[in-house]
Amino acid sequence: MPLHNRIDKRVLKEMIEKDPTQRRTVSFYRYVQIDNPDTYRDQLYRDWEAMGCMGRIYLAGEGINAQMNVPIDQWNIFIEHLSADEKLNNVPLKIAVEDDNKSFYKLKIKVRKKIVADGLDDKTFNPWDTGNHLSAVEFNEALENGAIVIDMRNHYESEVGHFKGAITPDADTFRQELKMVEGMLEGKEEKKILMYCTGGIRCEKASAYFKHLGFKDVNQLKGGIIEYAHQVEEQGLQNNYVGKNFVFDERLGERISDEVIAHCHQCGEPCDSHTNCDNLECHILFIQCDACKAKYENCCSTECQEVIHLPEEEQRERRKHKQPKKDARNVFKKGRFQDRMQELKSEVSASS
Repeated sequence: MPLHNRIDKRVLKEMIEKDPTQRRTVSFYRYVQIDNPDTYRDQLYRDWEAMGCMGRIYLAGEGINAQMNVPIDQWNIFIEHLSADEKLNNVPLKIAVEDDNKSFYKLKIKVRKKIVADGLDDKTFNPWDTGNHLSAVEFNEALENGAIVIDMRNHYESEVGHFKGAITPDADTFRQELKMVEGMLEGKEEKKILMYCTGGIRCEKASAYFKHLGFKDVNQLKGGIIEYAHQVEEQGLQNNYVGKNFVFDERLGERISDEVIAHCHQCGEPCDSHTNCDNLECHILFIQCDACKAKYENCCSTECQEVIHLPEEEQRERRKHKQPKKDARNVFKKGRFQDRMQELKSEVSASS
């Protein structure tokens, strides 16, 4: 059988929209030595494809980073499969806070140099020497006691939701943010630092790196925002997260609190719903309210709106000549991080 999908993604999306299968969205990661990622990748693809799993999984010699959904009627089989794999046995699973059965529409497993692109040379520090892992209760206590809180996600994630009082760097990528935060925290080596991200994987590397830089009290939210939301609900804790949690699948977000803290990028009305421009030549990620979605037909501008009405062949020809962007995600820009470095340093000083 082919070890990758061969069906057009638009057809797949139409199929999943009509598919009544109940699915559970789950994410997990583990830093573990994988001697032959290519062989391991093919085996996982065979096993998970046979179960009807869909998702986006990255493998590297350093481990696995997975976001996927599993048919409910295959869930127990999936768990047994993980338990039988020494690399994945007892791996912590983060179950989606909100789910619509349509988080992914195909199975994609890729082999990369790293499971998270961080730009760091792991040979220069100990990536296994991570920060303290805090539960929701412990994280809340540290927040109340005035610790410096750093959102280790990209700007378009924190724009729709973040912890109260958190520093939210204006970074497009994790690689950018690590260097930004290093500059922001200069001189704060003795302070208590709290880091958080979606599911915890970025904080694993970030906390180890900042311990290497000499920070004495580095902490991270265990299981990330996803696990925090579950613990808050199960234990009746105060929820210190406001807004949505951005997720990297078709849902593009799951609500953690009722507050809407972002605004439509086109009209400025309160809104925290992300969308990708329907003009595939653009496909920029931005926030769009329902009114603008109808007005601009899911596009980010009138220019893109005009393009989607061109003949399909002409649209494909335009995309062939599109110049790819480097070192930045195709997202709505709040500003360049160099321009805001001093402002962010001031925010850190004010919070400490």
